[in-house]
Amino acid sequence: MPTLGEIAQNSNIKAEFTWNEPLARHTSYRMGGPAELFARPGDVASALALVVAARASGIPLFVLGGGANILVGDRGIRGLVMDTSGLRDVKAEGRTLVAGAGMPMDELCLQALAVGLGGLEDFAGLPGSVGGAVYMNARCYEREMSQVLAWVSSAGPDGDIERHSFETGTAQGWSYKRSPWQPGGARAGELVLEAAFHVEPADDEGAARIARVMRGRRADREAKGHYRLPSAGSVFKNDRAFGAPTGVILDRLGMRGRRIGDAMVAPWHANIFVNAGQATAADMRGLIELAQDEARGRLGLELETEVLMVGDF
Repeated sequence: MPTLGEIAQNSNIKAEFTWNEPLARHTSYRMGGPAELFARPGDVASALALVVAARASGIPLFVLGGGANILVGDRGIRGLVMDTSGLRDVKAEGRTLVAGAGMPMDELCLQALAVGLGGLEDFAGLPGSVGGAVYMNARCYEREMSQVLAWVSSAGPDGDIERHSFETGTAQGWSYKRSPWQPGGARAGELVLEAAFHVEPADDEGAARIARVMRGRRADREAKGHYRLPSAGSVFKNDRAFGAPTGVILDRLGMRGRRIGDAMVAPWHANIFVNAGQATAADMRGLIELAQDEARGRLGLELETEVLMVGDF
């Protein structure tokens, strides 16, 4: 059974290895401690080799996408952190556009536009990777990943790859910001490798419309302050049973501008929590828990986080 050091020295695995890599460099919050061993595989075979080696050794493995929806603890993540950003091949296959798990979603939208393919424009400006968007069933402007996916290929702990085809979402393990790859799902524990998206060819007029929609989506995100300071976008999921979006609820509770250290609830949007300087993960987690306590104590509401908390706090 290989150790972490032996995995890093395996010449058959094409990957960049770094010891104690600060994960603040790889998350949109710009905070978080180090990865004990950080690996960026250059191809699918090497990614699978890392998965198999970690499983055989009982080494904890965390798969990192774009880092846009996670809060990493200040003491980091022990074991192996595999960065999928090297898995970013894109190819058109009929009426689908196939992308590697590490491909940034916003870049994929731009590539679709460049070759005159429509269907992904509502996801323009979405931070994070294809793999992360699939895992989270990312939702943008009333559209979800489950509505645009044709199939997803993923690999289990033994490295065996399977392709999973989808017609529509909710009946097959998909729901609001839930996918089959999350804990409790049918594909939990599997590594997302590729995803194929339904697309449609567009003529010149259609391409101009797609470009307008994409500009509008980015402009809307900018207007909402998604990019002003390091953040993970919306911290909490919305629950229709609450009668209002979570941001409105937190606004009513007076959460805008509240802070612990440099972790701050954005003054312009109460469901966006930002790193206003040198925030620690402990600060941010404390602020998140404060918001939950306020909603629970004053309104009897249980707010569910959209941001995933990982590592050692």
